[in-house]
Amino acid sequence: MTAIGAPHVGSMEARTRDIEDVAVAGGDRAVHRWLVATAVCVVVALVVGGITRLTESGLSITEWRPVSGVVPPLSETDWTSAFEAYRQIPEAQTVHRGITLAAFKALYWWEWVHRILARLVGLVIAVPFFVLLMRRQIRPALQLRLANLPILVAAQGVLGWYMVQSGLSGRTDVSPYRLVAHLGVALMIYLIATWTAMTLRAHTRAVDRLGVAVAVLAGITILSGGFVAGLDAGHVYNEFPLMGSAIVPAEYGAMGVWWRDWFENPVSAQFNHRVLAVTTLVVAFGAWWVRGVRGSEVALRAWRWVAAAAALQVALGIATLLLLVPIPLAALHQVGALGVLTAGMFAAVNGHRTVTY
Repeated sequence: MTAIGAPHVGSMEARTRDIEDVAVAGGDRAVHRWLVATAVCVVVALVVGGITRLTESGLSITEWRPVSGVVPPLSETDWTSAFEAYRQIPEAQTVHRGITLAAFKALYWWEWVHRILARLVGLVIAVPFFVLLMRRQIRPALQLRLANLPILVAAQGVLGWYMVQSGLSGRTDVSPYRLVAHLGVALMIYLIATWTAMTLRAHTRAVDRLGVAVAVLAGITILSGGFVAGLDAGHVYNEFPLMGSAIVPAEYGAMGVWWRDWFENPVSAQFNHRVLAVTTLVVAFGAWWVRGVRGSEVALRAWRWVAAAAALQVALGIATLLLLVPIPLAALHQVGALGVLTAGMFAAVNGHRTVTY
């Protein structure tokens, strides 16, 4: 017999479950805010990195000092020393031949800002991760996945310097392979953060494969755009839809071996990027047509975003090409690429359901 005034066992268990549910929900909200902040920081760093590439600024700092490098040159002597170090590399003797100290400073600041942002991304990722982990606010099922974020951001810093090293001797720019690898790691960080943030708010764990298809195509197209950037392929055939007098340019396949031609021939890199972009657009609109006719309001909105983001991105790409790659438009094109990727992920997670906590 239960004593008078004694708590019922069932009610105690229910209250315990309620407390645990509240704790989990609170932890999820904290993790969600951290992941959103991470994704935003990665986008900003990617855009500034793209501008750094477009302005040919990425080799202006010829050494890697993870700690002391946060302090820029503070005196004319410091600036002269940095300038002289830059003048020794092939890019300064060819692409920027005859560069003045004032022009060098403009290059330097872009690269310095990019490196500072990279460090800030590292702090935004690492510090909250370990704090949330110690407070046990990260679900056990997510701990291993999210542990990849601080590891990847550290690897990204090392890979960034490895990329820069490729342009300090023997080349007038960085290796496009290393550039795309650097971009790829940034995308991995963005994908993990964004996907996890979205799934934390999803009502179910089901995944819409059409959304995944859009996201995968968007990711591949972004990486192909890295080769376009690395080879300066945006400055060849600034017309659309033809390249010269043909859809397939005469120089396509000129290198013989397909993998070398795709990744080292500027004309082929641009053509492949066009094909991937148009394919992504077709798949996005096809998915919208298939999925966007029924379902919840969230699902309908998700697929409208997919179609709109893909259409806007292709328009930005064509405009960037026709206008000879103006930096502001090229930066918007890069943001648009992430927009398509994000819309695809959102549709994959929310294509048939509502979003709640």
